[in-house]
Amino acid sequence: MGPEAMGPEASSRPFRPSRPSLAFVSPAETGRMNRARLLRLLYAHGPLSRSELARLLGAQRAVVGAVAQPLIEEGLLAEGAPRPSGPGGGRGGRPLWFAEDSAPIGAVHLMPGSVRAAVIGAGGTVRASASRTLAPGTGPGAVLEEIEGALRDARARVPVPGGRGRAVPPRGVGVAVGGMVDTTMGCVVHVELAPQWDGLPLGPLLQERLGLPVLVDLHPRAQALGDLWFGEGRGLSSFASVYVREAIGVGFVTHGTLHRGSRGAGGEIGHTVVDVGGALCRCGRRGCWDTLATVRWLRARAERLGLPDAATLTSAALAGRADAGDRRAAGLLREYAENLAVGLAVVWQLLAPEAVLLHGDPVGAGRPLREAVEEALTPLVLPHPGIRPSVVLAPWDESDTLRGAACLILADMLRFTV
Repeated sequence: MGPEAMGPEASSRPFRPSRPSLAFVSPAETGRMNRARLLRLLYAHGPLSRSELARLLGAQRAVVGAVAQPLIEEGLLAEGAPRPSGPGGGRGGRPLWFAEDSAPIGAVHLMPGSVRAAVIGAGGTVRASASRTLAPGTGPGAVLEEIEGALRDARARVPVPGGRGRAVPPRGVGVAVGGMVDTTMGCVVHVELAPQWDGLPLGPLLQERLGLPVLVDLHPRAQALGDLWFGEGRGLSSFASVYVREAIGVGFVTHGTLHRGSRGAGGEIGHTVVDVGGALCRCGRRGCWDTLATVRWLRARAERLGLPDAATLTSAALAGRADAGDRRAAGLLREYAENLAVGLAVVWQLLAPEAVLLHGDPVGAGRPLREAVEEALTPLVLPHPGIRPSVVLAPWDESDTLRGAACLILADMLRFTV
């Protein structure tokens, strides 16, 4: 349709698009973006000197210094000791990292049977922690009280410089839940081992009780954030962070960003059917990966094989027996590795991550299980010249989940997209 068809006044009417496709960035927003890029680089590769940051950012050192200096003055960043001079004889840079006592964040890991809480600094330092046991059948009201109590205990243990005064209150509280959550509403959707929590508006209720911002997410997704910012996922663009114990869950990081699915529905990979017509799962389906590769499966299988102490068996104990020459234990360890590989193959075929980071029970078995899983996984995926399956065992320290829960608040505070 030409201008004449639209009326004589159409050609003189100023153009006003209803939704600008390209918008100018204000100076203030430019400053926030530069700040976020610098901090992201520190989380991915730091501590880093100003010169190293300038090289990675493709900026002049003076520009990096102008962005970094306010962060130092507000106490978020601190300068480390000067590094030795390089081969060329130039001055060694002073690496920047997050101040030890900067931006304290409350973190909670809620699982059926337990609550762990911590106060964590912006650099991932666990400054203090506390835990409480939850009796079977503990109801929603008591859970809120135990979370609040564990946080109070953790805060009371935070060291105060000089031993005087009170610790700085947390900026907010991130909560990692061992069950399905609605991240938009901050609600618990379903917890298999604690169905009395189903529908609990955990985030809003905690926020009201604590008077602090509260963000809630799935345990393995928080774990993945801990891996990305402070753990084995640092420097990786994509990986799958898999947790294996009484159930199996996963957090996916793609292009440096956490994948949640609509309203946080993703990550329930333990209920992927890998054995059509297999054993009945607690969810009511048959052949879920949970029925083949959890600690529950391992112990039930050990009992059928007549292994001693089957009811309390762990991967670590099984690997020890296999190493001592127990053939039944060695066979069960291989079978466990193969069952883990079956589910990991689904992850690999869908996303082809740079690595799978294993957390939980398999970590205790160490290198023999890791190598067995990788060996079983390789023939289950289509070969590609650009990548081959890589399985990495996370450190035997579940503080990664608490650090990841803190990252939920840190990302919001620092205006990161996660």
